[in-house]
Amino acid sequence: MEKHPSGIKRESWLVSAGRGSEPGAPLNVPPIPASNFIIGRGREYSRDDGTPTWEALEEVVGGLESGKAVAFASGMAAIASVFGQLPAGAVVVIPDDCYQGVAGLAAAGAERQRWSVQRVAVDDTAGWIRSCGAADLIWLESPSNPLLAVADLEAVCAAPRKPGAIVAVDNTFATPLNQQPLDFGATVSLQSATKFIGGHSDLLAGVATTKDDALWHALRRSRELAGATPGTLEAFLAVRGARTLALRVQRAQQTAMMLSERLVMHPQVTRVRYPGLPSHPTHATAKRVLKGFGTIISFDLLGGAEFADCVCRKVRLIRHATSLGAVESTMERRAAITGQGHLPPSLLRLSVGIEDADDLWDDLDSAICSAAP
Repeated sequence: MEKHPSGIKRESWLVSAGRGSEPGAPLNVPPIPASNFIIGRGREYSRDDGTPTWEALEEVVGGLESGKAVAFASGMAAIASVFGQLPAGAVVVIPDDCYQGVAGLAAAGAERQRWSVQRVAVDDTAGWIRSCGAADLIWLESPSNPLLAVADLEAVCAAPRKPGAIVAVDNTFATPLNQQPLDFGATVSLQSATKFIGGHSDLLAGVATTKDDALWHALRRSRELAGATPGTLEAFLAVRGARTLALRVQRAQQTAMMLSERLVMHPQVTRVRYPGLPSHPTHATAKRVLKGFGTIISFDLLGGAEFADCVCRKVRLIRHATSLGAVESTMERRAAITGQGHLPPSLLRLSVGIEDADDLWDDLDSAICSAAP
């Protein structure tokens, strides 16, 4: 694993960052459920000034992303704060395959004529570069949700853009261990800390990280005015979860590669989408811009939507549940959950956890075979 700017490797940074340093202080910054503070040392009201617990999370994620972070109540709160920086009549460019929350937010703003929206295929690098000249917000999601297309962040972030334009990258699926959008030249990198950072399906939080001081202050101000502050316990749990991020991602993506290779050979599977497979349409880009291929697999089944739903009901070790990035493996049929009409009706998204790889395969294979007509 590459070194952090501090001189130690990122996995060591994860363990050491965001801790107390004063003699006699707790080794881990505890949950501090305070709304207000005694005046005199620069911190008066938590919504305005933050808390030590939030700041520990911001130090950990900001350090991983090589910037300054602002923690929010959820990933969507962080995303909405970035959209909130746009001027009236802005041009917004988003991927054709992206998180439904982003698509919904973009559509709602367009309906109220706050901005216009263009959509570009994730792998259409030339299309993204053409859009950069007129866009006020270039919103990239890579790998994408749920088709796992990988964008050429290096090329898009380097493209000329209008003054003040924001290039935002949802880096949740890759995690800061596998991808560094700010180093490519992105303006802001987003993490749904609900997912891999927390890693245990027990919190909601989001983090936006930037190297732009003006944007950092604007995001802090946006959080304050919207009241989109992270919960104290949630911030504490996210820091604790982040300590094991490197171990979890390393194990899970090794398993994801193995499961992908086996799914390709399964007679009931018609297509497997995983950036680590040579057959993946953006595999060459993934090898160049990612340090690891991630822990999410999407695959299509032969038998259609009803068959896919049956497979989800029959798994036992894998949990039939939404969300992703946790220690436990979860799976769901995405078209049914999101209502995204462009998705194959039998597409399943599998978030690989840290269970034994052979046990996961036995569970998945057994569910597919027993559900087959």
